[in-house]
Amino acid sequence: MSKRAIIVVDIQNEYFAEGKFPLVGIENAAANAAKVITAARQKGDLVVHIQHEMPMPDAPIFVRGSDGVQINDTVKPAEDEAVIVKNFPNAFRGTPLKQTLDDNGVEEVVVVGAMSHMCIDATVRAANDLGYRTTTIHDACATRDLEFGGTITPATQVHAALMAALAFYYGEVIDTATWIER
Repeated sequence: MSKRAIIVVDIQNEYFAEGKFPLVGIENAAANAAKVITAARQKGDLVVHIQHEMPMPDAPIFVRGSDGVQINDTVKPAEDEAVIVKNFPNAFRGTPLKQTLDDNGVEEVVVVGAMSHMCIDATVRAANDLGYRTTTIHDACATRDLEFGGTITPATQVHAALMAALAFYYGEVIDTATWIER
């Protein structure tokens, strides 16, 4: 068995056009994530899906049991693949993710999903801090425009800045085609 896991973070209906919190480029990112998942399954890698739920029942988004919280069909988990529910941006915090990886002898994680500036960032940094070799597939991740102090930063710039930061210290950042070719 492979010592690598693909962590599919929050590719959920809420982030698509019909959801309450759509992301820029989510359809393309999900299609690339599906390619990564297919290749990973063929290589014998562990695939772990992360599903975000807000812990309070009156939350405006990611409400437990809603259609928005469901994992999008583009990356639908196989029957034997773990689905881990999280309530924080870091997929390791308060979840059995680390135990699942350790139980399977995982040494390397490959991260895809949403949102680049939030849950991808937090999960990649945590994985690195926990000693896993990390790879982020940048074109299999998506985010949205952000506003701070009256300045709007386009999603493409948010994404690029975050990927540059991850590549600086937290592991390799590559595209789908390059990863699949390996």
